[in-house]
Amino acid sequence: MKLDVIPIHVANQPPGEPGLSGNAPPLLREVVEQVRRLIESGEPSAIDLSALPLTPADLDWLQEKLGAGEIAVTLQASGESTLNETACPGVWWVTHRNEQGAVNSQFIEVAFVPELVKAHPQDVALGLETLEFMIADRQGDAD
Repeated sequence: MKLDVIPIHVANQPPGEPGLSGNAPPLLREVVEQVRRLIESGEPSAIDLSALPLTPADLDWLQEKLGAGEIAVTLQASGESTLNETACPGVWWVTHRNEQGAVNSQFIEVAFVPELVKAHPQDVALGLETLEFMIADRQGDAD
């Protein structure tokens, strides 16, 4: 038998879906378990997509499956971070970029509200001081 008639298939690549590694569907099942845990215990969790052997096609597939939700948050701190709710409430696609705009890391975060969006207690205390100052200043204007 000639070697040129033996079919060659790339391992871990599902037929008809070029570029997929086969790692994305199990990851989606992991997200299901994390959402279940969030509902049952309130425990948030995250999957570091940058630390996994995922191809760009895998990431596209995951984003397509998860869809787009109603909330998008953009933070500016040493580069841009975006926190996008997916079509599945409680599942967030989080991307951190450096100052040049290159992706540093990507996560799927499973939480009612992403931790990065929550105000730090010290920041809230500073906000309270600002509000109290505004009120005191306004009362001084009224005198």
